[in-house]
Amino acid sequence: MPKNIFKIICFFLLGVAGGIFADQILWPYFIERPLFYQYRLEQSPVYVTERKEVTIQENVALKNAVEKVEKAAVGVRAEKLTGKFTEGSGLILTSDGLVVTLAELVPQGSELSFFINDKQTHYQVLKRDLKENLALIRLEEANLFTVSFANLDKLKLGERVFLVATIFEKKKPSKFVNEGIVKSYSSDNIATNMFEKYYAAGSPLFNIEGEVLGLNTIDLEGKVTAIPISKIKTFAGF
Repeated sequence: MPKNIFKIICFFLLGVAGGIFADQILWPYFIERPLFYQYRLEQSPVYVTERKEVTIQENVALKNAVEKVEKAAVGVRAEKLTGKFTEGSGLILTSDGLVVTLAELVPQGSELSFFINDKQTHYQVLKRDLKENLALIRLEEANLFTVSFANLDKLKLGERVFLVATIFEKKKPSKFVNEGIVKSYSSDNIATNMFEKYYAAGSPLFNIEGEVLGLNTIDLEGKVTAIPISKIKTFAGF
């Protein structure tokens, strides 16, 4: 019995040694021979790729888009005959000073002010459409920053969007941003899940590529809904 056990152990050790010899010495020697190489009898290489979830990719895209488009938003301020102020934003349409904003932000008989960044500029009101709630303004400026118009046929529910608006603190304008998603849309409006104060009215709505989708309105509950860029283009004669 002990002899049989000894034989088994010897065969086992010889098998292990033979396997190591074949794998480490014999097999690598043969696969380098022309015949073996021709028929690809070598083992296929195993590639190990480290995979990481890049969770910040969209945040970086949003940051880049905001930096790209914030110069296309202008500040709008109207002092009514009652002495009360209406404040909001508008969008630069062309580099030679064509701007669109909400008609409700530039009521007739008010003293208007338009700001590019923190610089006040001269203007001319070209037309108002109270039904569509749009107004077209000509600023006496040139070489202004503009953005591309989005293709609304590619708009998707749940698509990430953001707005860039102007807020006036002690009569000095500054920019702020909010982000959300498209909740629903039609040819008449683009509804988002964002809520804002009224001073975000007239702010442009953008997609993550920095293309303008529309101009935002704020209802009594603070819901942000945009007038689509297709309506704005028709209004402006594009």
